Amino acid sequence: MPAGPSPRETLVLRTATALLALHVVADAFVLPERGTSWSDHLPAGLLSLAGLAAAAVWLPRLRAGAVASVALVLGALALVPFGIAVSHARGAGAGGDDWTGFLCGLAGVTLLALGARLLWRTRRPTGRRSLRRASKTLAAALVTFWVVLPLGLAIGVTHRPRGAEPTADLGRPAEDVVVTTEDGLDLAGWYVAPRNGAAIILFPTREGSAAHARMLVQHGYGVLALDMRGYDGSEGDPNALGWGGTSDLDAAVSFLEARPEVEDGRIGGLGLSVGGEQLLEAAAGNERLRAVVSEGAGERSVRETASRGASAALVLPQELVLTAALTVLTGESPPPSLLDLVPRIAPRGVFLIYAAHGQGGEDLNPDYFEAAGEPKELWRIEAGGHTGGLEAEPAEYERRVRAFFDEALLGGD
Repeated sequence: MPAGPSPRETLVLRTATALLALHVVADAFVLPERGTSWSDHLPAGLLSLAGLAAAAVWLPRLRAGAVASVALVLGALALVPFGIAVSHARGAGAGGDDWTGFLCGLAGVTLLALGARLLWRTRRPTGRRSLRRASKTLAAALVTFWVVLPLGLAIGVTHRPRGAEPTADLGRPAEDVVVTTEDGLDLAGWYVAPRNGAAIILFPTREGSAAHARMLVQHGYGVLALDMRGYDGSEGDPNALGWGGTSDLDAAVSFLEARPEVEDGRIGGLGLSVGGEQLLEAAAGNERLRAVVSEGAGERSVRETASRGASAALVLPQELVLTAALTVLTGESPPPSLLDLVPRIAPRGVFLIYAAHGQGGEDLNPDYFEAAGEPKELWRIEAGGHTGGLEAEPAEYERRVRAFFDEALLGGD
């Protein structure tokens, strides 16, 4: 048996990597997201292409075991853009680079099959098989957990599929508005004017915050429900961890300040999940945001993970890889830790809400609360899941959130 892949296997490997390279070209340069251009993706696109070119040229020269390992990693990662394309096709409908994303599915399955074939061929029928298999299994598990999963997640969060354009149902007629950011992106929003002079920004999507908007509107508050950049109706590249999204909120505050029916000093925000994290960061640097409700905030980068100390030893390498990959893919530096940001919000109010059975990172909310200055509130919701507080405890949720905004924006009126 040859030490490396056969000529036919080499052809299969290079064809699969060519399909992946085709998708990179389409995604980064030919069919970029609305509001962006090829130059915005130049570093990440060129680096990805260089890696694929190196794999196509050098891998066939290596031993079969090494080729198998890389083929399995590439195959697993190739299924991420395929899954995104399928999800996008089911939601908003296929278009743009979804078509090359579908080809990534073919490339991924091919690479996984090739990797499995090469691994089978390199097995040893004699020797200390149990010890060797155990060590290889452990190494494969660590590589999967520390490298493959965070790389796949980085691709996923920076290529979030857009949903279909939602229809406004906020309890009162809503105006379709466009909010333009300082860097020139147009964000889709719904606006309902206030009856009490105060307005609340809802983030990160219009559809996801519609129930919260209805709750606030019925109590006289104005609402600006906004799609974050790269989400649904808004321009820009998506980032499901919200890096760089605070400029969207600064633009939203400026939009509300320009509305004559919104009184000075009466602008607040309510954010869900990444929207809550973004509002905390925005409020730390924008004093025009007078009060913030954050539900479901968690971890955004390795900086929050590192605050856990020794308990995070196993996941810290994973978060390091994820943070590094996001830095390369987005061109953005990791945002500051929320533990460093929340103290800067005081003396403006902050209300932290989290689920007892939420997703990873929500358990840091008591730490964020301890770091925050007064006035502040913390509510752990025992029922429901991530950002499910309004559904799980509708009456109590409404009472607490309304009372918080009444005190912070209306002086307790």
